[in-house]
Parts: sequence; C-alpha cells; structure tokens
Amino acid sequence: MFALPATILHADLDAFFASVEQRDDPALRGRPVIVGGGVVLAASYEARAFGVRGAMGGRRALALCPQAVVVRPRMDAYSAASRAVFALFRDTAPVVEGLSIDEAFLDVRGLERISGSPEEIAARLRARVRAEVGLAVTVGVARTKHLAKVASAAAKPDGLLVVPDDPAAERGFLHPLPVERIWGVGPKTAERLHRAGIRTVGALAETDEAALVALLGAHRGRHLHALAHNRDPRRVTPRRRRRSIGAQSALGSRRRSAADLDAVLVGLVERVMRRLRSGDLTCRTVVLRLRLGYEHRISRSATLERPTRSTDAVLRSARALLAAARPATDGHELTLLGVALTGLRADDAAQLELPLDGRRPGLDDAVDAVRERFGTGALRRAVLLDRRAGVEMPVLPDEPG
Repeated sequence: MFALPATILHADLDAFFASVEQRDDPALRGRPVIVGGGVVLAASYEARAFGVRGAMGGRRALALCPQAVVVRPRMDAYSAASRAVFALFRDTAPVVEGLSIDEAFLDVRGLERISGSPEEIAARLRARVRAEVGLAVTVGVARTKHLAKVASAAAKPDGLLVVPDDPAAERGFLHPLPVERIWGVGPKTAERLHRAGIRTVGALAETDEAALVALLGAHRGRHLHALAHNRDPRRVTPRRRRRSIGAQSALGSRRRSAADLDAVLVGLVERVMRRLRSGDLTCRTVVLRLRLGYEHRISRSATLERPTRSTDAVLRSARALLAAARPATDGHELTLLGVALTGLRADDAAQLELPLDGRRPGLDDAVDAVRERFGTGALRRAVLLDRRAGVEMPVLPDEPG
C-alpha cells in the first residue's frame, strides 16, 4: 500500500487554561498556577512539577504545591483564545480537524511549493501562535494521525518534533515508549497490558494479535496492535455537524431538593440551547439522563410536535421528563443530571417557527446576543439567582453542515 509522507501535524496548546491566565496576568508568569478551586481544571507546568494534575481535588493540589496561585476559570477568555488559534490553523492548512478547543490535526500535503516543508510550516505556525495570540503550541509531525499525536506529546512543552516517514525511524521513536503513550490507552487498558507483561509499545507490537484480542476484545485488540505498528489509515477530516448536543452536571453526594434539581435543569437547558442556536440548528427530541449512585444510569426522552429552538419549549419538556422519572429515583442517590438534544437539523426556517409557548421567535436570540457581548452571566433567570452556577466548559463550535 502506498505510504503517505510525513505531512500530518498535531498541534496542541500547552497547559491551555493556565497559559491564558499567565498570558493575561504578568504577575502569574513563572509561578505555579491552578485554574479552578474545588477541582483542578488546569495546572501550569510550574504546578505540574509538584505533581498537580487536572481533575485532582483542590485540597490535594494545594497540599502538593502550597505556593500555587489559584484562579477562577474564565471560560469566555479561553473560548476567545481558541477561536484566535483555530483561525491561524485554518490559515495554515486547507484541512483542519479539531479535537478539542486546544488541539487539532492539520494536513499540509501539497503545500511544499508555496509554504515549504512540513517542518517549516510547523515552525512558522508555532511562531505565529506565539506572536499573534501569546500562547505556546507544541507540534508533532508524522505520516499518521496517531504518530503525530504521540510526537506532540513527546515534544511538550513548547516543542516541535518531526518523525521522518521511514519505517525504521518510526519504529525507533515509537517502540521504546510506554504503552500509555498510545492514543486511546487509558489507565484500565494499561493495567491489563501491564498484568500481561506488556509495558512498551515495542512489546505490544511483538505480541500476537490473537493474544491481544483475547486480552482486550476484538476491536480494541486489533486496533492497538495496528497502532503499535503505526498502521493508521485515518485521514484528517473536518469535524462534521453533531448528531446531538448535550450537557451534564455532577451533583455529588449531598441530597438535593426539588428546587435545587430544577435550578440545575434550567442551567443545563439554557446551556445546550445556546449551543443549538449558535450552530443555527433546531432539535426535535429532548433526552434526560440520570445517574443513580455511581453506576446505574437511566434515561428518558420525548419527541416534540415540531422542530424547535425555543428554550422554554425544551425546558418544559425536560421538566416533564424529570417529574416522570422521579418514581425510578426514589431511594437512590442522584449523582448526575444531564440533558441532550437530538433530531438536529439546519435552522433554515427558524424565523417562521411558531414557538410552542407563543413567545416571539427573536427573544432567545436577543438574550444570546447580550450574553455573547457581556458574558454568560450578564442575564440570568430568576430561579438561578443566588445559586452557584457550575463551570461551563468551552467546546468547539459545530462546523457548517
């Protein structure tokens, strides 16, 4: 099979949230920074040197690094920085595939004559992100998406690593690495591999595929065996419009009153509806997801009479679903509440829609415009006043359909 040259870039912003804070506040530069209080959302490399990691409890993080500066997350600032960086990505390559708000694949095939070699393109991109956005981005360059992502991880922080498109060079880079470096190997899979005596990518490559299938299952066993040999046919493709939009909130272990749950539900519905309208979409089905304890999950759904983009129409449906689900939750600890919208379609007739609640179609858009200009906290429903809002993580916008 014809082998593609090393023209895939994986660009990954370094310690993104913390780096934005250090960029915007010179007093934080060179100091350990933790974003988030109760739970660490991000840690600067200075804080990581003390063992602080994302998703770690705030108390443990401060015990490891008492001198750390804890800052409140500013999601609007992170979203703005992400938009600026992705504009540079799209100005660099004709095909960009976003993975999250701080990382993407770029395909630079065919740009040699006008933009230089992939390594030169990557170096220029890093310089532009530093000069125009004020952030550091690490880039890995390789023949496959998997290897490019592994290369960028190996080059962090603030580095550039090119893996030549030569089988011997690829094996020489990939095989000495621990199996945890393979894209998709999490703690549980790594533990199972370790118990089988497989600790490096090279050992994984030498393991018979049938043995991996028996150990990990058919799909995962074959997939990891292929990645260990750098067999990854996936191409860089732009993100496609979502089939669903959702948001969820972890409720913890304390009991919540009906009013508390309703407030959480209102916040979730408002969040997903803003995303729905920002993508010029309507939805037809509302899905309510609940977690009882930390294992049992239930879901309920309702299909609306017609596609909608009205917050109140979706909220009314979500409230009805929650009320109907309450008998199933009796005697159980409700630890998570989520809302998802499905049956998405392009909102080509949104202004002709008559909302189910009779509100003027443009009111939701007016509220969105105010929040876009002045921040998501500029307008709040009365039920959410004096209630602590959960952290709303920024997400990549949907690509045009």
